[in-house]
Amino acid sequence: MARRPSAAFPVQAERTNLYREITDRIVAQLEMGCVPWVQPWSTGPGSTTIAMPCNAATCRAYSGINVMLLWAAGINAGYPTQRWLTFRQALGLGGCVRKGERGTPVVYADRFTPQDERDRADRDGGSARQVAFLKRFTVFNVAQVNGLPMHLTAPPLPPREDLIVPRFRALIDVSGITIRIGGDMAFYRPADDVVVLPPPEAFHDPINFHRTAAHELSHATSHATRLNRELKGPHGGTCYAREELVAEISAAYVCASLGIVPTVRHADYIGSWLQVLREDERAIVRAASHASKAADWLLGRLPDADLPVSAEHGEGIAAEAA
Repeated sequence: MARRPSAAFPVQAERTNLYREITDRIVAQLEMGCVPWVQPWSTGPGSTTIAMPCNAATCRAYSGINVMLLWAAGINAGYPTQRWLTFRQALGLGGCVRKGERGTPVVYADRFTPQDERDRADRDGGSARQVAFLKRFTVFNVAQVNGLPMHLTAPPLPPREDLIVPRFRALIDVSGITIRIGGDMAFYRPADDVVVLPPPEAFHDPINFHRTAAHELSHATSHATRLNRELKGPHGGTCYAREELVAEISAAYVCASLGIVPTVRHADYIGSWLQVLREDERAIVRAASHASKAADWLLGRLPDADLPVSAEHGEGIAAEAA
């Protein structure tokens, strides 16, 4: 359970500062033409395995904006795995963070009820209003820790190449989403809840069919019978840009979970994404949270899923804007 902030703790200020800090970082990357949810994975010796970051102690996957934060830290440092621990978790597993190592900040969102709201609800009736807060904590990659069991520090085996495409096809089949193959455009049509994709042979690189499918299937999770995500707004408008942001990030999370290097499907939307982020400092955190839910919805239908389960509570939770 999250610890209730003390009266002296500047909840709103800390929450605002963290949102602003994360947004400024993402904006700076986008301004340089670098899309932070598509990391420059390499496949040579010493490269980081394509995977979603997870907590080495609990095996729970980090989610939301924390995926981007940990991907960036792991790839920049060249860590061979995406397994992370808090300082105390490392000690609990018999390890010790090496002297001089710097941790990676991640965030956790929760809510609490202020005492004055409790008093008002008792006095006037009704429900007490909860206040959202964002909390920062620090994790270390297992490569920064000495003394851990070998199975936690050894680089994971890469996914079998011969299973990647069949597994993705299985994801398409079990999604229950209607897919029509044909034409030269890919899109999701909310009016009749249909995903339209060009045939696989229309793609220069065959794996791009699956990357594109991940993007459009992510849009389809917005349907009222699934995650009921709002899709209102004209093409090119703010709401449209927000939904494209969700689908881009969700597709990256789905691809990485299945061993496919993510790519950007709509790089031409960078300008509209920047506008959304500049207007709302919570937009990227909110979009990443929706993206995690969309990816989890799709991946959770795989009957043989052996992927880390996203944290529902506690460290690693997807930080959501209030």
